Amino acid sequence: MPWVSARAGPAVVARLVHSADYARLRSTRPWARSEHFAVHHLPVRPHDRRRSTTSDPSETAGIELSTAVEDIGPEAVDKSPDMHWLGFVLPKRLARRAVTRNLLRRQIRAAMSRHATSLPPGLWVVRLRAAFARTAYVSAASDALKRAVRDELDALLRSGAARAAASAAAA
Repeated sequence: MPWVSARAGPAVVARLVHSADYARLRSTRPWARSEHFAVHHLPVRPHDRRRSTTSDPSETAGIELSTAVEDIGPEAVDKSPDMHWLGFVLPKRLARRAVTRNLLRRQIRAAMSRHATSLPPGLWVVRLRAAFARTAYVSAASDALKRAVRDELDALLRSGAARAAASAAAA
């Protein structure tokens, strides 16, 4: 079963799975950056393969996407039209051990769940852009690494939420 946030509230965080969505987000400038992470955001719904047979995002740019998403079912989308779809890119060359990549995935999901109500809905991708120093974090799943990742992601998403609030106030 796909990952969907279990917390109550107006924001629901679902998993981003289609390569066309990752390609659309990769072509945008990062929404926010920190020392180790970059966050990409698009205020659109995910690609729906039932509406289009092409996987090229440039060919589907003009197609209006339906609200039904095959991963979480149309009933979840209909109940909460303002959703957040989350994906992440964690290259092996930057996080060599699987235990480290899994720790990063868990921390990214938790950070997005904590900050989803203050962030605009749409597609979100968190990308690891620099490796954490193995000399500073000897264990791949150390408490120090967990704290460092959590603090950096919280600061990154807080600054992104402040940016979103400022742009909403200006509009």
